[in-house]
Amino acid sequence: MTTRRDFLKTVSAASAAFAVSGQNLLEAGAAHAQSGTPLAGHFDPKGKAPSPSTIEALKRSSANLPFADVRDFEELKKGFIAPMPDLKIKADAGHDAVDMERFQFLNEDREFDSIHPSMLRIARLNNNYGLYEVIPGIYQVRGVDLSDITFVRGKTGWIVFDPLVTAEAVRAATKLFQEKIGEGRPITAVIYSHTHGDHWGGVRGLDLKDEDVASGKVQIIAPVDFMDFTVAENVYAGNAMNRRLFYQYGLLLPVAPHGFVTQGLGHKISAGTAGLIAPTRVVAEAIEEFEVDGVRMIFQNTPNTEAPREMNTYFPDMKALWMAENVTATLHNIYTLRGAQVRDPLRWSKYINESLHRFGTEADVMFASHHWPRWGNERIQEVLRDQRDLYAHMNNQVLHLANQGVTINQVHNVYQLPQALQQKWHCRGYHGSPEHNARGVIQRYLGFWDCNPATLIPLSPEASAPVYVEMMGGAEKIITRGKALHDSGDYLMASEILNKLVLAEPDNKPARELLADVFEQLGYQQENPGLRNSFLSGAYELRNGIPQGETASSSSPDVIRAMSTELFLNFLAIRMDSRKAEGLEFTMNLATPDTGETFLIELRSATLTNISGYQAEKPDVAMIINRADLEQLMMGTEKLEQQVASGKAKITGDASLLMKLAATMVDFDPRFEVFPGTAAPVQVVANEPFEAASGKVIAE
Repeated sequence: MTTRRDFLKTVSAASAAFAVSGQNLLEAGAAHAQSGTPLAGHFDPKGKAPSPSTIEALKRSSANLPFADVRDFEELKKGFIAPMPDLKIKADAGHDAVDMERFQFLNEDREFDSIHPSMLRIARLNNNYGLYEVIPGIYQVRGVDLSDITFVRGKTGWIVFDPLVTAEAVRAATKLFQEKIGEGRPITAVIYSHTHGDHWGGVRGLDLKDEDVASGKVQIIAPVDFMDFTVAENVYAGNAMNRRLFYQYGLLLPVAPHGFVTQGLGHKISAGTAGLIAPTRVVAEAIEEFEVDGVRMIFQNTPNTEAPREMNTYFPDMKALWMAENVTATLHNIYTLRGAQVRDPLRWSKYINESLHRFGTEADVMFASHHWPRWGNERIQEVLRDQRDLYAHMNNQVLHLANQGVTINQVHNVYQLPQALQQKWHCRGYHGSPEHNARGVIQRYLGFWDCNPATLIPLSPEASAPVYVEMMGGAEKIITRGKALHDSGDYLMASEILNKLVLAEPDNKPARELLADVFEQLGYQQENPGLRNSFLSGAYELRNGIPQGETASSSSPDVIRAMSTELFLNFLAIRMDSRKAEGLEFTMNLATPDTGETFLIELRSATLTNISGYQAEKPDVAMIINRADLEQLMMGTEKLEQQVASGKAKITGDASLLMKLAATMVDFDPRFEVFPGTAAPVQVVANEPFEAASGKVIAE
């Protein structure tokens, strides 16, 4: 068990180490950093040590960082009450939902030649595994999940902000809180700050009774349109997003100095049971004030910033400002590597500016759903102004460059944050990076085309790659040149030519392994966790194939129930393989009597469409089914034949059309290939047209 004294001693030691020197990498690393030599103790048997070029690159990149500024470490320690008693938290299914033992190497008083010093710094800050007081009456449990859970004292009980990802993590955090602070007082309200899954998924761990929610005894509060955006953002491209999460979040990388280190916003996402309780009250106005269990709160809606729907909260009687995830200790994503609609940095900046002038000029403490609070009005205004300028500069200056002809394929090599912001730790790229965010700004305003007609209708990379390989003189010359570029530390150029060879010759093992070596060195050099994880995941897959370990469950009954019928029907149209639907035409009526919904569904031109509120006069097939029973089909827990036999579903007309539709449906494989030859993806044809249309719970 970690004691309070041991915890503070560890944090203090890390703080002192960075205050003295943040850029002294392990010189011993150079001794074993030989090109082509596997590293003993690496999680990947084919993994290599950091090269001399990588070690030198890390020295250069850290040389100008403000390691003397240790205020974050001082703020991190403030208000510490107790550590979590156990480093592991079991999931209901028996595996470890949380395993902080894996991150204990970060507490060693040394540096690592395979981790960017700036990333190591935020990783050590993220080892804040315990209960903290923000101010009397506001408490947080941090480090149990990617996000923090916050408890605010109300008149009759506790108000919870952002209940993490999984029920298991929330139960453990709540148990610690109640033992030390909570006095057994009940939960009287839950507030979701925004639509991402790490801010509501653990709500069932609060053990709330559905009847108490229904009666209003327990309020569930969220920004307007919360449910629509919570589900919709992750459904239509959900399978692709989850595959990309393997890369951005390093989901299947082991936690290790040469693997996963941190996610920047926190450490790993807990691997437990996600749920969702629908809001009973929404904040609809731009600025809305009301009491929650006797606590006066002013809500500021900030749509289309860090999330499609998000809100900050000010506690005027406590002078406490909750900035949700709009302001944390990092540059956030404008474009997120997992895939999502590109965010609006100018709007984001303006909402921060409004928070500054409406609340920040008088606030005494500022806290959020990730990282640690900021105390003192001067510090609060500093962080708010810096983050305001961070997003405004990125929007304005990327467009400044675009208006001079800099393209989406160049801007990441041209755009730089101003030196004043580069010297602020809370503006460093621990979640978003300047590189992929700069490209995101151009994508938002101008799209993918770089204005060169040659790229208007590009060949698929695997189609053009053989010509490139031929013109470069063949595989042997490319590998020779690739090794030379690798050994000289020119890894980006090496990846350019080796990628062409791997696409042209998927079975060329030397090419694959050399490209993996290149990706690995690029990964070690990254300050941004998403970039590091992506390069290291690519290296692992090139060497070993797609990992087959367990991933988070893609379907939560609560999330399925939250999906609108129209959203479900829209997703069916995405799952349908139009090539299998050629020549199939029909009209269908769908009605759900318990909700009063009706839909007209048509299959024409190999396209499935639907419209709410209409019915065909003479449909080819019609189905009447209660929405509650339809949800069982959506979750795949019941077959359509079963529901027809039991009388839950009534079908008139040509029922065979439903089976023909079912034959066009595809279950998406969450492990599709990124590099050819890493696996043979299998498309499984669903048995039912209503089977397994589930949303994905995706964070940030």
